Amino acid sequence: MLNEEVLQYIEKHWEEGYELLLTLAQIPAPSHHEEKRVEFCKNWLEEMGAKGVYVDEALNVVYPYQAEEDKPLVVFMAHTDVVFPDTTPLPLKEEDGKICCPGVGDDTANLVALLLTARYVTQKHLSVKDCGILFVCNSCEEGMGNLKGSRKICETYGSRIREFYSFDGTMGWLVNRAVGSARYRVTVKTRGGHSYGCFGRENAIGELASIIDDIYKIQVPKEGKTTYNVGTIEGGTSVNTIAQEAQMLCEYRSDRKDGLEYMEKKFNEIFETHRKEYVDVKVELVGLRPCENLNEEQEKRRQDMIRIAQDISEELTGIRPDGISGSTDCNIPLSMGIPSICYGTVSGEGAHTREEYVVKASLKTGYQVAFASVLRYFERR
Repeated sequence: MLNEEVLQYIEKHWEEGYELLLTLAQIPAPSHHEEKRVEFCKNWLEEMGAKGVYVDEALNVVYPYQAEEDKPLVVFMAHTDVVFPDTTPLPLKEEDGKICCPGVGDDTANLVALLLTARYVTQKHLSVKDCGILFVCNSCEEGMGNLKGSRKICETYGSRIREFYSFDGTMGWLVNRAVGSARYRVTVKTRGGHSYGCFGRENAIGELASIIDDIYKIQVPKEGKTTYNVGTIEGGTSVNTIAQEAQMLCEYRSDRKDGLEYMEKKFNEIFETHRKEYVDVKVELVGLRPCENLNEEQEKRRQDMIRIAQDISEELTGIRPDGISGSTDCNIPLSMGIPSICYGTVSGEGAHTREEYVVKASLKTGYQVAFASVLRYFERR
């Protein structure tokens, strides 16, 4: 799996990865505003000897390695953004063998594993077997980022991409089916007025509540898994004012294309039903993540990738990752017929909470998983 030279390298340098994680985890990086982490990652790679590193329009840090234009490509990425909006340093502490920081596991620890692997490949001058490699510190995976970074990589390199990996999340699971989604900002506007003097007029909050009620009456398809959610609501002026405006963010998800199509129809029917005189319903699509679209041969190749990733994890950690459905950077390549998988290289809990942590003792093993995943594409391991 990994030869003695690689194992000794990881043993010697894993604490450098730990120190790198402590630094990187505190750098704020909300989606669409990852500039500080982008600058750090680009400079770090160049200081370690990487050549040709560039930042694209989507704020991806891209390191093409032996990626001449006539070669097919294998992509390895981990995202720089975190789900938290902080623009000041993120709070970090260590206790009981845990590194605690918002976003530390999703996805900063995996980003560090990617960076260390890229450094090893570069400093050892390894030769790729039959493809080029793209190491990508990508942007906008979280929430309203709408997979902007992954989209840009697939737009730029397209059909050259042979296989696609995302290091994301924790060890013990592997995303083997893409969950697509659509997200809407719905704004309801009415005439409004004084709560006593204009009593009886349409209330934007009431109209929005009626829309929400209808959404929660939808019977989802029985095949696969399809869900819906209203995530935020806001509106109104005062307790004695008939609300003129109210707004919500809502979404539906499915691991099947026909599930997404069904929910799109249902949502549109509901929105249209509530449009009437003095009630304006504006619907804005603010996020769209496609499902997978693989043919038989592409699915076979993905299953091979899954099996190999599970073998790597089982040998190095003693645990064979379970397959789950999920929405990740892999949604974009999978929708284009590119075999793709996503899995983590660290242990921890609390993703998307401010109590998130990773287990320090898992870092070394996680680096082994990342190295083994990447180095199997190289001549000398």
